[in-house]
Amino acid sequence: MIAIPSRHRSLTLLATVLVLQLLLLAVQIKREQQVRLIRVWAIEMVTPLGRAAAWVTDGVSGAWTGYIALRHLRRENSDLRAERDQLKMHNAELEGRAAEADRLSALLGFRDAHTEVPMLPARVIGASPDVGSRIVFLSRGARDGVRRDMGVITPDGVVGKVLAVFPDTSQILLLSDKESGVGALLATSRTQAPVNGSGAPLLQMEYVSNDVKVMPGELVLTSGQDRIFPKDLPVGTVVDVKSDHRSAFQQISVRPAARLDQLEEVLVLLTRQELAPRKQAESAPQAAAGQLKSTTSPSVISDGQTAGHP
Repeated sequence: MIAIPSRHRSLTLLATVLVLQLLLLAVQIKREQQVRLIRVWAIEMVTPLGRAAAWVTDGVSGAWTGYIALRHLRRENSDLRAERDQLKMHNAELEGRAAEADRLSALLGFRDAHTEVPMLPARVIGASPDVGSRIVFLSRGARDGVRRDMGVITPDGVVGKVLAVFPDTSQILLLSDKESGVGALLATSRTQAPVNGSGAPLLQMEYVSNDVKVMPGELVLTSGQDRIFPKDLPVGTVVDVKSDHRSAFQQISVRPAARLDQLEEVLVLLTRQELAPRKQAESAPQAAAGQLKSTTSPSVISDGQTAGHP
């Protein structure tokens, strides 16, 4: 028990008596609605503690609920990301199939438009690992009728020639290779000159005299003089022309007509027969039908009477 000094005992006793008197009064005094004052004081003392406890409880409950919700949200976010990645892959696959269908449709349409020339469709299945060479491998070989030095094209233009043939595959030297070339001519002036590869994206047309007028944008076609490609197939387009006074020939850069860096399907020409222009190929059946109609429509009846005039 705490010892109280003698000089403070009277004050302590007085304070105790006053507190007891206040408690007795609080017990006896009633406030509104017959509620004793002591109860009001007790409630006022307990209420802050209850509020603090409720605040702590709500905070802990809210934090736990937020943690659980955050875990679910993270899981859902991870699932959505995985689903998004799958949709992206599926979309890329569909786009690839659509692009392949377009290429094959163009390839078959070109072949059907030139049925007079035998062509063999082939798929590019590989490329040379040598950075300096421009060689690709096709899915067709000797068993399919492919032979060395056959021309390879796409509906856009010349691709290259068959360099080597194996039973089920063949090796193609692209037009852009340094060792490759094609006999060509300018579409406007019909000036003939070889087009050679440079190992770069652009081709070089050589031995064109400075006297020949060559403009950027002019078409370059095959001349048929190399005994590989038929005449008038697209080779490319002139993109740059330079004249050197120290030389008698112009320096002409040509952009290939075929996308040599994006080859996936090609056509192997099984013959050097020239391809008929598309307009002529389309008009030929109409002309034949007109001729057939004119020869089969009876203008004179067998008994000598004119049709429509008895």
